[in-house]
Amino acid sequence: MQTPQPDPFCALTAWQLSFRDAMDPSRPYIVRHNEDGLVQLALHALGKTAVLGPIERLWLFGCNVLGAAGPELLEQLVDEIPVVSDRRCTRFAVSGIDPEGILARELRKRFEGRCEVSLLHEDAQGAASLGGGVDGFLSRRSASFRRNLRNSDRRARSAGIQFERHCPATPDEADAIFKRMVVVEQKSWKAGIGMDGQFSLAFYAAMLRRLSASRDGRVVLATRDGEDVGFIFGGMIGAIYRGQQFSFDEALRDLSLGNLLQREMIVWLCEQGAERYDLGPLLGPFMDYKAAWAELAFPMECWVLSV
Repeated sequence: MQTPQPDPFCALTAWQLSFRDAMDPSRPYIVRHNEDGLVQLALHALGKTAVLGPIERLWLFGCNVLGAAGPELLEQLVDEIPVVSDRRCTRFAVSGIDPEGILARELRKRFEGRCEVSLLHEDAQGAASLGGGVDGFLSRRSASFRRNLRNSDRRARSAGIQFERHCPATPDEADAIFKRMVVVEQKSWKAGIGMDGQFSLAFYAAMLRRLSASRDGRVVLATRDGEDVGFIFGGMIGAIYRGQQFSFDEALRDLSLGNLLQREMIVWLCEQGAERYDLGPLLGPFMDYKAAWAELAFPMECWVLSV
């Protein structure tokens, strides 16, 4: 948190190392750190070319050069031209960069003119301010949005929908809550292609387990007559909440449980003094729904430094 980032949660070990557990447990990596900075890079071999890049290499959300001393640590590493698993590494990827931020300025200052700096990937994270609490959040939504949410709430309450809040404090608690979430996922339209896929099961289970160490996981479950019918979960970093997944029983689609789960999480976050709700990427398929919830957008890029 020393350096503002587009997606700070995804720089955490809860994201980065959970990805490694699920996808790349044996992939070689390098970590350099001191009191004021950290650099973490994993080996990505592309034919005869070796690239050192972020551990989480699928979405490239989290930054892997952290803290005030991070750029200097990266420069020292680039100067060495490290050899990892018998591969000479001459390209270095840095993800989660705010293109107008402090890190971007430092990277340009240190590497432009001595390395080829190229853009590998760009995206934008959507976010909502929680300033002013629930009333403040709703004041920044349209009148039709507020009206539809009230009508959905009345229908769901009449149908017997209730909400539970969970903040797992041990790995066992995290595993028990996660199992309940997976049961709901298997009754959703995403069954078989969503959070219950092999990689996603391992990734999100490891994430919730890691978050239990600091009690930073947040899960809301929707129930009816004692049966789980919906969930939403994510994690905290300071006063910022980062949403991960939500789902609901397809048979109850008419109750708008997705919107109500979002609303219930926002109520809880505001009670706890959270300041921002990060909703993840705005670009790509199935992201259109975020436009109604997120009035903020934070560009993020991944750069490659070629020596």
